[in-house]
Amino acid sequence: MKAVVAGIAGAVTLVAAACCFSSVQAQTAQEFYQGKQIRFIVSTAAGGDYDQWSRLVTRHWPRHMPGAPSFIVQNMPGAGGIVMANHLFNQAPRDGGTIGMIGRNLPLQAVMGDKNVRFDPAKLNWIGSPEVSNYVCAVMAGSPAERAEQLFDTEILLGGAGAGTGTSTMPPLFSKLLGMKLKLVEGYGSSTAASLAMERREIHGLCQSITSLRAGRPGWIESGKIKVLFNTERQPIPGIDAPTIFIFAKTEEQRRILTLFASTSEFGRPIVAPPDTPADRVAALRRSLDATLADPDFLADAAKSKLSVTPIKGEELDGLLKDMTGTSPEIIAKMQGMMK
Repeated sequence: MKAVVAGIAGAVTLVAAACCFSSVQAQTAQEFYQGKQIRFIVSTAAGGDYDQWSRLVTRHWPRHMPGAPSFIVQNMPGAGGIVMANHLFNQAPRDGGTIGMIGRNLPLQAVMGDKNVRFDPAKLNWIGSPEVSNYVCAVMAGSPAERAEQLFDTEILLGGAGAGTGTSTMPPLFSKLLGMKLKLVEGYGSSTAASLAMERREIHGLCQSITSLRAGRPGWIESGKIKVLFNTERQPIPGIDAPTIFIFAKTEEQRRILTLFASTSEFGRPIVAPPDTPADRVAALRRSLDATLADPDFLADAAKSKLSVTPIKGEELDGLLKDMTGTSPEIIAKMQGMMK
């Protein structure tokens, strides 16, 4: 008898839960977000460039969201951002109340079959990005090599920010692909810590976005205190006396691998929602983010922080992902071996 009662109680509980879930799913975006607090997870530690962008965006986003919800930012660093992305994909609620900013290089890590990646980027909902930034490798003035062409004869030490980060994957890739003498020094945990190590002369430099480099060390590039060795995109950066790394590619295969790697910077600072998030809430998040990134108050706030806003829509990120996943397995496998 007790078993029968327990079974009936369990069935009633399941029906009630299903009804509750159905009710939540049936809410409009306006109804769902009204008075809600959105959990915004960042894949890095506090103080870094991703954290800076996340807090800037979420400070202005509520004004443009249906229902004007508040945001709470949570840092979830670990394994170069993989910990956060795995959590968002596998554990976070899929109702639009939890979103986050993942590392721009993580889609490539997933495509390359990184064994620690437990998410499918094609199933994430890509909301948009506030920035596209050039990647550079740079050193302090007075380092053994201050020009890219010297890297084929002179070794330099570059700090890492953890497996999977662009800061840690670039040195081994360019060393193995092109023969540059770039020695990776791990253990710093974040690009912020690696930058401080560069200042202390524990290492010669690091690879990161030029936006982050400028924001963290204003005026140092312009004054010559920091020397940019090269950028990783196909065109050199206007106003920077440094070449694109593409000029050192001697074969078509090298160029194809460099092109695949350069695609990671095009993801910018990608904001995503978990799989199965209701389509109307994804649309609300996308359009409200677009409006936020065009907001004069937001742009003024970004300018004060010396951050350059170059927005990318969620639909564009979808397209970039499709291009990346269309790369031949042979090129992906070669690149994967070189980035270890």
